[in-house]
Amino acid sequence: MHITHSLHATTSIKKLQRVQNNATRIVLQAPRQSHAKPLLRKLHWLPVQQRIDYKVALLTFKVCSTSTPLYLRRLIKEREHVHNLRSATMSLSQPLSRTTFAKRAFHCTAPAIWNSLPKTVIDIDSITIFKSRLKTFLRLTLFPFLTLTSTLPGHSASEVKTIRRYTNSVLLLYYYYYY
Repeated sequence: MHITHSLHATTSIKKLQRVQNNATRIVLQAPRQSHAKPLLRKLHWLPVQQRIDYKVALLTFKVCSTSTPLYLRRLIKEREHVHNLRSATMSLSQPLSRTTFAKRAFHCTAPAIWNSLPKTVIDIDSITIFKSRLKTFLRLTLFPFLTLTSTLPGHSASEVKTIRRYTNSVLLLYYYYYY
């Protein structure tokens, strides 16, 4: 489900991923040589690319369910099905684009990400349930043998929330500073 098409975007995401990996090691006080993927799983954090996909899918859900903001709603077109089936879910038509820059635009990435989601995630009316199922789906595709009841030993829920907020702001500052 990764929608990264250019070398510049790939290198930017790799740099942000390194920052996130180092932040997880700092938060969990893990050695510098420790592998980051299990640490991300412990913190219930999505890697940078999955976080981008999560944000785009969430924005697409909001646009499709509320039709606001209007300027984004105009960019997304529902695919017209030839046969009207009860099992058909709402899928979005993907416009053709010739350049890698155009493929990263919202009107191209949103349908690609949306159409890659399973029916159990898409066919939801509540934004809260959608967020939960989307995050679960992304985590299960990333960590297939994941137990969803894993916790952070030694940290309270409020501490973990503060840590997540801090890490997100660090990632944003890094991104805006360098790009």
